[in-house]
Amino acid sequence: MAGQGEGRPLRRRRLLQSVMLGGCALPVAAGLLRPSAARAAQEAGSGGGTPTTGVNGDQGYEPAGSFEIVADFYGPGPSGVVVTDSGRIFVGFPRHAVNHKGATLGELVQGRVVPWPSADLSLPSAAAPADRLMSIHGMTMDTQGRVWAIDDGKLAGQPLQPGAAKLVCFDPQTNRLVHKIVLKAPALLPDSHMNDLRVDMTHGPAGTAFVTDSSFGHSPALVVVDIASGRQRRVLATHPSTQAEPGFMAVVEGVPLVYTPGKPLRFVVGGADGVTLSPNSDRLFYAPLTSRRLYSLPTALLADPTVSEAALAAAVKDEGEKGTADGLATDAQGRIYTTNFEQDCILRRNTDGSFDLMVHDPRILSPDGIFCTKTHVYCTLGQWNRLASFNGGQDKRKPPYHLIRFPIEPVPAYNTEQKI
Repeated sequence: MAGQGEGRPLRRRRLLQSVMLGGCALPVAAGLLRPSAARAAQEAGSGGGTPTTGVNGDQGYEPAGSFEIVADFYGPGPSGVVVTDSGRIFVGFPRHAVNHKGATLGELVQGRVVPWPSADLSLPSAAAPADRLMSIHGMTMDTQGRVWAIDDGKLAGQPLQPGAAKLVCFDPQTNRLVHKIVLKAPALLPDSHMNDLRVDMTHGPAGTAFVTDSSFGHSPALVVVDIASGRQRRVLATHPSTQAEPGFMAVVEGVPLVYTPGKPLRFVVGGADGVTLSPNSDRLFYAPLTSRRLYSLPTALLADPTVSEAALAAAVKDEGEKGTADGLATDAQGRIYTTNFEQDCILRRNTDGSFDLMVHDPRILSPDGIFCTKTHVYCTLGQWNRLASFNGGQDKRKPPYHLIRFPIEPVPAYNTEQKI
């Protein structure tokens, strides 16, 4: 593919064909779906392809780890994801890149995306922007089991409307809206892209939400929201930990791409984006999209409105490199899972700072929203680098878009020949 794909090595294209025909997949489809070509070929008995890397080849092109395709999406691309303890799956389908007519928040139910919590809220309508869901992006679940989402409020090709950008919280037990906090100036800017969020229930009477504004322009920051009062403030708007790095280069689908402010974008870039909390919510981890570094802050300082900007800046800890991550998620042991759109993989950062490769596969394109349950890590694959805006007006995405999952702990290995 021109721009984003024609320069890919032939061996990688062959490997992709091999994996798509011979890779594993759960036959669970959801919403606007039909059986994928890969699954149909597999069910028809098509064999896997011939290995192309060989003994002397780059073994980094080989798939690694074990993952399952939970759902294939034909239609809007997925972003945020939440999976409840009972196994209900909620997915966000933002409208800031493509102003689609489907649900922007849906539950996967028996092979369908069901608008959630209702069609009135999730589907396009004539309701005021503050009274409906415009463009659901990042999602999370608090320690009370409630589903939170950031509505970035942006419809493709339209300016951000008053009341559109907001935080929403739903109780999955009742499917009712529990909290709605409209974001306003000065915390919200005209070019804001409220991207992702985490909710800390240990600070504030009703908790505190931490939101990353990756910005549709060049004005990223963190936004802190007191849930009880709705009070919101914008912090670290000029600190290096929230900023996209000028001159940053990423190799996406084999093509070297450089971010130069003021020049047309050729890949997805932005400031503060991925965000996650430590298991006890005492520390917030976050990272700019256009950066390889990970940063953290004590939540006690971040949630305290009396702490000065200078004191916050002094408390920022550079946690080192983590790769080109979009989404971040933490498991119960404090290990951080980071998506990686350069290497088509998902990594795990252990508490000692070391990294494990969890899954790697040519299908893991633009890994985005990521969520940890007690046993699995779920991730949406949106193919965002193939959007028309990055490819000379040509949409190069190829449905289906996947929702995948992989086990947190390795699958046990058994030797059937072992003597008892």
